[in-house]
Amino acid sequence: MSHRVLVVEDDRDIGDLLQESLRRAGYEVLRATDGETALQFVDSSLGLVILDIMMPGMTGIDTCKQIRRTSNVPILFLTARSSVLDKTEGLLAGGDDYMSKPFSEEELHARVIAQLRRYTVYQEKTDHEETFHVAGKLRVSDQFNEVWKESEQLRLSDLEYRILKLLMSKRSKIFSAQNIYESVWGQPYFYCSNNTVMVHIRKLRAKIEDDPAQPVYILTEWGRGYRFGTS
Repeated sequence: MSHRVLVVEDDRDIGDLLQESLRRAGYEVLRATDGETALQFVDSSLGLVILDIMMPGMTGIDTCKQIRRTSNVPILFLTARSSVLDKTEGLLAGGDDYMSKPFSEEELHARVIAQLRRYTVYQEKTDHEETFHVAGKLRVSDQFNEVWKESEQLRLSDLEYRILKLLMSKRSKIFSAQNIYESVWGQPYFYCSNNTVMVHIRKLRAKIEDDPAQPVYILTEWGRGYRFGTS
């Protein structure tokens, strides 16, 4: 597992708090106070980026979009407690999770551990023969984050890939938002988690569906959850 964490926070007190807490927990911490500097630290050695949304110059949203051009490293956004729009925009930009300010040290460590654990799983390589799930135009690797739509390889985040593979694994089952969140994020479900799942479903549909407004792969069962189309 990579224990290298990049903290991008322009507030010195919050940045110091994050750095000290993470170092006590055994992580190597890199610091940046703006997006431009943060981009210089992004390489394959990083295990996690903790990224503030509201920063002068390049915002956290723009920084996230730049990171996603070259890396699938997990990104944990820091947001204001009341800023639901910030949270949704961050997830749509490519963020994996968010943590509201103020936050507890326990929540920080739980979210960091969950993101690092999930990322490590998808970085590991195995010697097993690769197998695939196939449906319509889609072909999804069962071992690695590799998805094709006909001859085009799609770029999915680890979370999008996990959601797709979960739904495809039991095509007749309806998965509630709680089922999906606890299975994919590996964290306890709260009411606000429903928005996180909804945003990632929206992003996933935009990548795999011919017409996201009329999906054939990821179907909504109103009031119940989501299921994979069996056609």
